[in-house]
Amino acid sequence: MTARIDHLVTSGTFALDGGEWDVDNNVWIVGDDTEAIVIDAAHDAAAIEAALGGRTLRAIVCTHAHNDHIDAAPALADATGAPILLHPDDLPLWKQTHPHRTPDAELAEGQELEIAGTTLQVLHTPGHAPGAVSLYAPGLATVFTGDTLFQGGPGATGRSFSHFPTIVESIRDRLLALPAETTVRTGHGDSTTIGAEAPHLDEWIARGH
Repeated sequence: MTARIDHLVTSGTFALDGGEWDVDNNVWIVGDDTEAIVIDAAHDAAAIEAALGGRTLRAIVCTHAHNDHIDAAPALADATGAPILLHPDDLPLWKQTHPHRTPDAELAEGQELEIAGTTLQVLHTPGHAPGAVSLYAPGLATVFTGDTLFQGGPGATGRSFSHFPTIVESIRDRLLALPAETTVRTGHGDSTTIGAEAPHLDEWIARGH
C-alpha cells in the first residue's frame, strides 16, 4: 500500500524569551493503514493518537524543539512506545520544555527514515533554530519544513537561538534546490511549493527578517 499524508491541526501556546502566543500547529502523519510516523507532536497527544487510528507509530520526528512543536511528544511516546527523534543542536531548546526527559535518538543530515515503503531524507536546515530539520520525501513530492520555510517566506528569526542569514542559507542551499513541483508542508498555516517560493529569495534577503 502506498504511503499517504494525513494532516491534523492542534492549538496551544508558543512560549519563548518570556513571551507567550496562541498558535495553531500542523501535525503531519506519514504512513499507510498499518504504520506511520508523526512529524511534530504539537499540543494534544490524545488527538494525535486518535488520528493514528490504531496504526503502529514508528517514530515521533521533531522538526525543531520550540515548545509548540514538542510539548505533546513525551505523552505520545509514552502512549505508543514510539521513539522521539531530534537533531542534537536543539537539545538546549528541548530542555526548556522537557528538562527531565531526553529524546530517544538523534537526527542527522543525510539520514534516511523509512516508513510504509517511503523514504524521508533528513535535511539539516538551521536558522529558525540550531537543530531545525526538514524532511524530504521524493516519492511523495513533498518536503516537511517545520518553521524553516512558509508560504511567503522564511520562519521567524527574531528570538533566541535563531539567525536570519543562517535560515536564508538553509533555504537557498537545501530547500530551493529541490524540484519546483515539490509541495512544502509547513509547521503552521497553508502549504505551498518550492516553485512558488523560489523567485522571492532576493526579496526576503532585502527585507532582512
